[in-house]
Amino acid sequence: MNDKRDYRIGMTAAVGCSVVWGLLPVYWNSLQPVPSDVIIFYRIVLMATVCFIACAVQFGVKNVFQPMFSDRRLAFVYIAAGLVITVNWSIYIWAVNAGYVIQTSMGYFLEPLVVCLFGVVVYKERINRWKKISILFAVCGLLIMIIGYRQVPVIAVSLGISFAVYAAIKKSVSLSPLRSLLYETICIAPFSLCYIIYLENTGAGALAYGGLKFFMLMFAGIATAVPLGLFSFATGKLPLVTLGLTEYISPSISLILGIFLFREPFDLIQFSAFVIIWIGLVFFTFGEIRDGKNTEEETDSAGKEA
Repeated sequence: MNDKRDYRIGMTAAVGCSVVWGLLPVYWNSLQPVPSDVIIFYRIVLMATVCFIACAVQFGVKNVFQPMFSDRRLAFVYIAAGLVITVNWSIYIWAVNAGYVIQTSMGYFLEPLVVCLFGVVVYKERINRWKKISILFAVCGLLIMIIGYRQVPVIAVSLGISFAVYAAIKKSVSLSPLRSLLYETICIAPFSLCYIIYLENTGAGALAYGGLKFFMLMFAGIATAVPLGLFSFATGKLPLVTLGLTEYISPSISLILGIFLFREPFDLIQFSAFVIIWIGLVFFTFGEIRDGKNTEEETDSAGKEA
């Protein structure tokens, strides 16, 4: 009974997280005409603030930075991760406000496949034939875009690759998501704060666009922390395969928003590329499920032998 309750709570958190992430383009777009760079720097500072408060409540103020200060290697890893995820955030927010929501959706559909490919290349991980097929389909989807438009879908590829690099860096460390995000943003936050002060003093900051926009911008940290907190909660309640499946909800919502709310062009070439990538994701998901079942069987067998 307890397991069923945990599963329901975990599934609610996972779906809630994906829905919030999927709807975030509406929030970022509503901040216009505030420039994307202003939004990005505010987000970094506000994210660091929200994470610090959350970590102080959870671990105590004195212990917030204890792991980072006790391990120099850990500090360098999180600085690198912070720089990469900042690039990812920056591309995403700029793309949303520049009218490329559909491309951001493609980027996050590609993300699990690119992360899988990085695992093979960087960490020499072995993957089953289903995942190999899924990567092949993803490449075919990109080729359709490249041949059809005679250009690389730079935003989608950049989002997928930058997040894959971020995941590869983070694979070497393990901390709670909020503490991890605090360490990633705290190193960049002082520079971001200085730039914000400069922008506001020169009349080019968020205040120049009115009190309402500035007030809305103050929720940027919470808008990032809330879905992250839900995701963190869900990881402790759900199998990773189930959690991975719920992550496809987010780019699906963004795709629908891009087509019907933001009225971005969605032609046959884009549709064909998405269909090919979706087919790849079906194979990828099947491979994840097979791996999950095999792991459970091995665990059960080991338990019986013990």
